[in-house]
Amino acid sequence: MAPVGFGSAQPPVGLDIGTDFVRAASVRPTSGGFTLASYGRASMPFGAVVEGEIVDAEAVASAISGLWKQHNFRSKDVAIGVANQKVVVRLIDLPFMEADELAGAIQYQAQDYIPIPVEEAILSYEVIGDYMTPADEHMMEVLLVAAARDMINSAVTAVESSGLKLARIDLTAFALVRALLGVGSQVLPDEEPGGATGVIHVTSGLTNIVVVESGVPRFTRVSALAGKQFTQAIANVTNTTFDEAEYLKVQLGLPSLDGETLVPAGIDAETAQVARQALERETNRFIAEVRRSLDYYLTQATQVRTIKRIVLTGSGSTLLNLPAYLEKGLQTQVVLGDPLARVGVMAGAEKDALADSMGCAPAVGLALGGVG
Repeated sequence: MAPVGFGSAQPPVGLDIGTDFVRAASVRPTSGGFTLASYGRASMPFGAVVEGEIVDAEAVASAISGLWKQHNFRSKDVAIGVANQKVVVRLIDLPFMEADELAGAIQYQAQDYIPIPVEEAILSYEVIGDYMTPADEHMMEVLLVAAARDMINSAVTAVESSGLKLARIDLTAFALVRALLGVGSQVLPDEEPGGATGVIHVTSGLTNIVVVESGVPRFTRVSALAGKQFTQAIANVTNTTFDEAEYLKVQLGLPSLDGETLVPAGIDAETAQVARQALERETNRFIAEVRRSLDYYLTQATQVRTIKRIVLTGSGSTLLNLPAYLEKGLQTQVVLGDPLARVGVMAGAEKDALADSMGCAPAVGLALGGVG
């Protein structure tokens, strides 16, 4: 499907503004597809972005400026993604109408579908299909996106204060699908009626959950249950600092499902056991959260009966043994997503991109949205 965005311009640099890092990717069209020309990331000051929302535009602008200076991105046009509780995505059915009529209808009827007052929201939409009802009514499926104006304004302020030009605003969820599953391609090579693919992107500050059916993102949800909650759970039970708990999380991971209990050197067995038990409890909460989202989608879908596969990505997905726990808890295949599999990578971008391969999907997808 065509990306849903608020405006469009020349191919921009994909700019992913996250809790811990700001990431940027530049993609060029080539005869064989697309090539990642440059990639980089820079640390985000603590507290500048909370659960996907910019709360300190000045600090974010400073981080973006530093990233541009460090990696020498040529273009100042950028495409950013939004993913937080102030963005609402709804799949709605409307009587079939021409494009000019639809624009007016969306403005008039949007309030029936979104919890944000229309006058405080920025609306965007995409027609994803049409169909005939049993009563021979011609209907259309429309993907409606509403974003709180104040949240968007904060993002605009941060980007413009960094000296860049905002060319495009996209949904991070759509960028993820673009990077991991492609545009207009078959999502499952052996896709059968009644199946869909889930995409789960776990960062330190939030988790993006997307359900894709026949190449179209039909459901998105953002959860605050993410990497930092896992770390904090360890800190609470081990009486350690957040940084110490993060070290334990990375070194220990979840215990193997086959019962193997190896403990890395330098960590005592009792601390390891307590930390892993905390991680297991938090993982079970996380699985329950994902399952509720997927079950909700399945109850709303008219044809899809199951989620055939989960594509897992994001820096938080590197937690040892997490894919196996998700596969067992969700009773479906879980695979690690590779956002670099669908693009060539130039030598100058290869080192930074490979070092951040699990975190780069949003930036790459945002860049692809600008050139696709």
